[in-house]
Amino acid sequence: MEYINALLLGIVEGLTEFLPISSTGHLILLEDVLSLTGSPGFRETFMVVIQLPAIMAVALYFLRRLWPIQENKTFYDVCGLWFTIGVAFLPAAVLGVLFDDLIEKWFFGSITVAIALVIGGLVILGIERARLTPKISNADDISFKTALGIGLFQCLAMIPGTSRSAATIIGAMLLGANRHAAAEFSFFLAIPTMFGATTYKVLKTGLHLESREWLLIMIGGLASFVTAYVVVVVFMNFIRRHSFTPFAFYRIALGTLILLLAFL
Repeated sequence: MEYINALLLGIVEGLTEFLPISSTGHLILLEDVLSLTGSPGFRETFMVVIQLPAIMAVALYFLRRLWPIQENKTFYDVCGLWFTIGVAFLPAAVLGVLFDDLIEKWFFGSITVAIALVIGGLVILGIERARLTPKISNADDISFKTALGIGLFQCLAMIPGTSRSAATIIGAMLLGANRHAAAEFSFFLAIPTMFGATTYKVLKTGLHLESREWLLIMIGGLASFVTAYVVVVVFMNFIRRHSFTPFAFYRIALGTLILLLAFL
């Protein structure tokens, strides 16, 4: 059953990583049903590391945008985009190292996830109804200053249930990007963010994991890669014609249900 659970958790990760509904939050909620046992730190390492293959799916999907030998972009153009992404990555990199243990100790729980889901859903509804006037229509046009602001918004996603994609997309929209550019830059930013988070987790606890635990991570990672690629294709087509409102209502409904079950 553990191998099946790892597969199912990987599918859930791939389905939720790039939607503004929090992949970590969903994994935390499912861990009691699809539980995995192992050495100290294995659960947290599993939940972080299986996000990396999902990010690799994004890198594959956006290969023509991110690789200098593709399309009509020069090496300088692509390096400029990557430098902007690096600026946005810095805040989460610093705060993640400083507060990782504290966050795992105090915030990895269903109540925190539920509250963050509801608050995030309400914020998304507010943003959509505000009808902001975007000034940035392409992720390549995001400035270093705007990128740093988006990076600060990403730090909110350190609280489970917030959603990294929701925080960065909302942040980018508030800072002037349209919906498509915000989503694109959020996906780009996910690449160094999750590479960094995975490297940190592996160095911290992964070196002590057993071979069985690494096999579970590989199963979950493969499932997350395949699922995430499909989700990215569908999501990028979806946001060209629709708003994020359905995701907001989903967050509010799920968070409210969890709170009701917890306190009734």
